[in-house]
This record gives sequence, structure tokens and C-alpha cells, in this order.
Amino acid sequence: MKISSTILGRTCVSSAFALLLGATHGDLAAKQIADQALSKGKFNLDLSHISLSGLSSGGYMATQFELAYSDWVSGVGIIAAGPYYCAQNSIQTALSQCVNQLKSPISLDLLTDKAIEWQKAGKLPSLSNLQQHKVWLLSGSLDTKVLPQVNQALFTQYQHWVKAENIVYVTGKPFAHLFPTLNSGSKCDVSEAPFIGNCDYDAAGEMLNFIQGKLNQRNKTPNGQLVEIDQHELGGKPAQSLADNGYLYVPQSCQKGESCTLHVSFHGCNQNANAVGDVYATQTGLNNWADTNHMVVLYPQTTSSMMMPLNPQGCWDWWGYTGEDYANQNGEQIRAVKHIIHALSIQETQHD
Repeated sequence: MKISSTILGRTCVSSAFALLLGATHGDLAAKQIADQALSKGKFNLDLSHISLSGLSSGGYMATQFELAYSDWVSGVGIIAAGPYYCAQNSIQTALSQCVNQLKSPISLDLLTDKAIEWQKAGKLPSLSNLQQHKVWLLSGSLDTKVLPQVNQALFTQYQHWVKAENIVYVTGKPFAHLFPTLNSGSKCDVSEAPFIGNCDYDAAGEMLNFIQGKLNQRNKTPNGQLVEIDQHELGGKPAQSLADNGYLYVPQSCQKGESCTLHVSFHGCNQNANAVGDVYATQTGLNNWADTNHMVVLYPQTTSSMMMPLNPQGCWDWWGYTGEDYANQNGEQIRAVKHIIHALSIQETQHD
């Protein structure tokens, strides 16, 4: 497995140098375990339940993955996205109804009928699984990329599937189309690359504390490792529309072999590594919370394409550029991310 690492917040000390500093045998053993885990790219992940988040096209993808594996996912945090199957396998519908214009009303009944059809065909598990999910949604009042009515449609859709007490919908915040943070990124009221906003608002913390329950307080500065993973090797054939490499944030506790949960966060359009480097994987604030809560964070990456399948902005497939089953268990990107998740774990549990 191809894997390389970047240290966040500290310098990696070799075993020999650690000896000169008077490190104990326990310290060295722990470091050896951590080095081995990082080199192999295998971690002690508790995959009984996972959580998801996403911005924009990544928000659409998070909902698609959630429904595809509603018996596995337990919670999602979604910023600036519309309802499941909004695009209905059509880029024209995607542009006319699901982002910055609403040329005709969104028919939630039609979208629900498709989910029920796929459920009956065995392409989605039972929609009743969603009842117990925790769902956190955010729509910025200055967002002109995804209209408030489109976000509202997602909220209304979830109200039919999820218990009322399990949904939080944050509105009225003066945020543009971006991922709001405490102090990272660019101006909060402008939607521009890298689409991370310095908003004095910890969206990562708000979402994680709701969908996962009350967490330990975040680290001011992450001190784990961000590693690159080979998505094509780990994801197999379904990963062909993904970038060669993705990112994985591994807290020190998870490097040392402790049992850790997994959170998957999907970037937005024009926000993959080609466009913004590792900014989405380092500046949302998710890693700060991961550090203190035994949580590994996977940041899968799309690739931009000017050829078929046409995807010039590096968006996740929420309109069908990889095939008509893009939003169910047969969807290539959904299958690829599932394969990547299991390839990273030393545990053998699988989800078909």
C-alpha cells in the first residue's frame, strides 16, 4: 500500500534519537506500534457505526452514502446541499433545481418514490433505518451557490425519515458557501477558494457533538498525522473516477493501536487536492476534535476531468456522471469509499 505522511504540529523523532533523549522502553514500543500502523495503513477501527459530513457536492454525497448504508452510518453533518436524488440522473435537472436556481419546484414525492424503488430492488437497505440517525444541517444566509429553498427541501425530506428530535437545522448565520470555522480560511461572507471560512463558528464541533454525542474538548492545535493513501489501490476498480491519493488524519492514540471510530468527510466542488491541496483535510476543525476523541478522519478525494466522465470542477457524483446507480449501493464512488474504509481497518467486518 502506498502511504506517505505529513506531521501536523510536531516533528517526528526517530527511535535512535528518542534513545538519546532518554525515552523509556514503553515510549519506544508505543512509537514502534505507531510507525508500523502508519507504514501499513491499517488501524484498529471500530466500524460498527461510522459518521459522515460534507459540503456542497460533498453534502449530496454524504446523504447518498448514508442512504446506501443506513444500517451502518449513524449520523451525518451536511452544509449547503439539497435533497437525496435531487438531480434525478440529469445534469440539466441538477443545474435548474438543485443549486443556485429553482426553475420549477422540487418534487420530494418523486425523489422518495425513487428511494423506495431502489429499496425494493435491494439497492438500498430499509429506509426505516434512518429513524435513529442523527442529522445536522447548515445553510448560510449569504450562500448564493445553493439556495435556501434547496437546503430547506433537504431538511423537509429528512423530517419524513428521521425523528424530529434527531435533526438540527442551522439557519440565519451570515455565512457564504463554505465550511465555517473558528479561525481558519478566508472571509466568511465571500465564497471563494478554498471555501473554508473564518467565521468565529466551529461547524465541525457543532456537528460532531450533535451526531456523536457530547465529546471531549478539542485540541487547539492538531498533533496527529495527515497521511496520503492510495485510493485506487484501496478502492479498487470503482475508484477510477477518484484521485490517485486521498487523505487520512490519524490521532496519536489511533497510531498506537487504540480502538478508534471513523468519520468520513467529503469536500465540495473546486475543493479537492488538485484545487486547494490539503486545505480541506487540515483546516475544517475536524482534526482538532478527532485528536481528543479517538477518531480517525477519512478525506476521500475526487479528480477533475475535462473528458468523459465530464467533471471539470472535481465534484462528487450527485447527478449521474458515473452511471445511473450513482446514489445507491451500486454507485461506483459509494462502493470505492466503502472499499477504502474496510481496507484501512485491521478488523474484518464487511458491509455488502
